[in-house]
This record gives sequence, C-alpha cells and structure tokens, in this order.
Amino acid sequence: MTINLPRSSPELQGISSVDLLKYITMIDEKIESFHSIMLVRHGHVVAEGWWSPYGRDIPHMLFSLSKSYTSTAIGLAVAEGRLSVDDPVLKFFPDDAPAVPSDNLKAMTVRHLLSMNTGHIEDTTGYLHQDADGNWPRAFLALPVVRVPGSHFLYNTGATYMLSAIITKLSGISLLDYLTPHLFEPLGIENPTWETDPRGINTGGFGLNVKTEDIARFGQMYLQKGMWNGQRILSEAWIAEASFPHSDNNNGTQGNPDWIQGYGYQFWRCQHNGYRGDGAFGQYCVIMPDYDAVLAITSGVKDMQQVLTMAWDMLLPAMKAAALPEDASAQSALDQKLTDLALQTVQGQRRAAIATAISGKIFNFAPNEPKVECATISFNDDRFTMVMVDHRGTHTFEGAIGAWLKGTTTFAFTHSHASATSGAWTAPDTFTIHMCMYETPFIIAVTVRFVNEQMFLDITMNVGFGPTAMPTLVGQ
Repeated sequence: MTINLPRSSPELQGISSVDLLKYITMIDEKIESFHSIMLVRHGHVVAEGWWSPYGRDIPHMLFSLSKSYTSTAIGLAVAEGRLSVDDPVLKFFPDDAPAVPSDNLKAMTVRHLLSMNTGHIEDTTGYLHQDADGNWPRAFLALPVVRVPGSHFLYNTGATYMLSAIITKLSGISLLDYLTPHLFEPLGIENPTWETDPRGINTGGFGLNVKTEDIARFGQMYLQKGMWNGQRILSEAWIAEASFPHSDNNNGTQGNPDWIQGYGYQFWRCQHNGYRGDGAFGQYCVIMPDYDAVLAITSGVKDMQQVLTMAWDMLLPAMKAAALPEDASAQSALDQKLTDLALQTVQGQRRAAIATAISGKIFNFAPNEPKVECATISFNDDRFTMVMVDHRGTHTFEGAIGAWLKGTTTFAFTHSHASATSGAWTAPDTFTIHMCMYETPFIIAVTVRFVNEQMFLDITMNVGFGPTAMPTLVGQ
C-alpha cells in the first residue's frame, strides 16, 4: 500500500504561504509549460500542484532524471557485494569485448561510467541505437576511448545504459525488476515503467516514467541519507559518494551556473550546496540539504536554468529556520491557486464561416519529407476531429473547442500516447490545435489555414532534441 508523504501548512515548516503564492504565480506567468511541482520541507509536502491536463496520478516521462535511479541501483548492488565501483567495465562483458581492447578501454571502470568521465569524446548513445544486431553493450565497447578514463567530463547517456546492463548481468533480471523490491516498493512507487533496448535491457539513462510524488519520495530518501520509514534503503556512505563532485564539469561557459558545479554519480551538483537529478526539458529532483528541502518538478521548458534560478531567488529566502505563525487567509489563497493551475487552451473563436465548406473535405499533399499524404478536419458543435495519413498509417485525434478533450493518438509518435486536445479558430481562415501528450513534456501545435481550396498545414512542437517545426505543407 502506498503511504504518501505527510502534508503540512507551509508556516509550520518555516515558509510563508504568501511567499509560496508569489513563487507559484511567477512560475504560472513566466514559464509557458510547467506541468507539476511538489515542495517538501522537513519531510512534509507544503505545496503541490499540477497544470491540467497533467495530474497527480499520471506518470511523467523523466528523460535523464532516470540516471539518478540507475545510479541508486549500482549503490544497492555495491552494498550487496555484487561489484565495486573500481571493477573494470570489461569484466562484465567478456563476450562483447573487442578482440584487442585498447589500454583506455581496459582502464575504464564502473566509477568512470557513474561520473561521466569514460574517456569518450562524444556521447555514445546514437551509436548504440544504430547497432544492426541491437547489441548495445558490444556497440558501446567497440567505440574508441580517446582519452584516459577519469581525465575528462563528457555527458554520455550510453555510459548510464552500461550501468543498467551491468545490473542485468549481475542479477539476471532487468534494472526495473531489480529496483522494484529494493527501492520502488519500499518507497511506495507504484507501476513504474522503463524503456528497453532491443534485447530487453532497460535503457538506464532515460526511459523511466513515474509520478511527481514518486520523484519527491526518491529525493526525500536521499535527503534522509538513505532512510525511509525507519528502514535503511541505501547506505549513507553511498549517498555521500554519489552526491560528491567526482567530475569537474566547469568548461568556462557562462549563463548556466548550475551545470558547472561538478558532477557526482549520475547527479549534478547545484549552487547553494545542493544536488539534483534532472532530465531534458525540465524534469527535476532537487535536493537541498542546507534547507532540509526537496523540490520535484516536471515540465516542458526550453530554458532549464531559468527554473532553477527562480527557485534559488524566490524559494530559498522564504525558508526560515523556525516555524511561522499560521496564516489561514494566505494558505487559502495558495491552495486555490494550486488547485486552479491549468495549461491554457487555444484562445480564439468557436465558429468560422468557412467551417461548413471545409468540414470533412480531404486534402492531398505532394510528396514531402514528413511523408504526410493527406488530411481532413471535421466539425461537430464544440468538437472537432482531424485525421492525418502518413507513411506509418492513419492518425486520428479528437478535440474540444475551448477545452481539453482527453483521448489517445499515434500522431508524431511510434505508439499510442495519452493526449488532451484543444482547438479554436484563431483567424477567419485558420484553425489552431494544441495536442498535449500529458505523460510527456511534448505539446504539438497544428495550424490549419484554408485559402482558395488549399490547406496550409504547419506543425510545431514546444520542445525537442532536433528541429521543432516542419516545413509548411500545402494540400489540394
């Protein structure tokens, strides 16, 4: 049975509800795509909120925040005597090693995987995905190790994958299955899922999906130096080692100070003596020992430093050493704000004169790079349905005008995703759709403009690892 973290008024834990309300309001106004937030102080949740259609019981894609959970598995395996961080990586993969390993590869240890200083000069992840046999460990070990391991920090998601592969080699089960009795069940983390490679090994460096409170529980366990409900989960010594800056990641760049504070075992050091796990587009587990606080965040942001800077500037000064007088009025205002959080639906008109003429009409596209073949959009009162056909098949998504309508779609992804879709006429000839994939950071905007019997189709995404917009398509 899941036991949630205890709840408390902010004042009892030394934080003013007025200050928290200012912080949440600033986030809501200044950051376009925040999805959830949970602040824990002295072991108590003092503020929590989800921007609808995101929600309390909905898991979220963590991206590289997954790495910190993978590191934890190594700590657990070390405690069981299964390995040492000074074991050479080649020890675990004798059948996948090159015939003549280089000296640098032979020198690479588990510690180097953990601290992102394997000696590679580029992230290895893309090469793993390209392996024709789907043998990612062999692909990793075949890559040149140009520098001496331990001498150079390079963020390398393939290194984290190898930690997952080591856990599977040692235990005979997946990383997810290994962590379930050791970490997830004791912390009350229910139904986590984790992506795998073609051979069933969890990806390690990304691919974990859990809920916001699961992130907060994980951070609180680290803050409590490995203890949870009176039970030792992880050794205090491991947590000290994992959060220590083993790699110097200060490359002299300016503008992102929280990315040059040092790197531990799959944890980033922060300003203000904190450390964190984080994932692309703003997935955070921030652990602040000096303030006895944990901040869990999911989002879809372009500027990850902005999120941390806002927390440092607004939250840290608000955290006082002693309890404050209760403030019922401010607490009520804060609770109302947190309850009402929602992503904005598409703003525009419910009706357009052109709607009847184009509703249900099929528009065909000339050959194009996204391989979209045809599309149609139909209107029925305050609902609409868009169907697009591409090289992968037919993709249907339904939405509401002026509201979010939940459903599923395969559009833009290789498999079905939960979605919430909203639309409105943003000009007399233009219908705009926002599709929120609310278990992920991704929000897709589809703009459909009708001119002279033609459909002009633009598709953009709020965040992405590559281009976030495709060229305008013209359908006849």
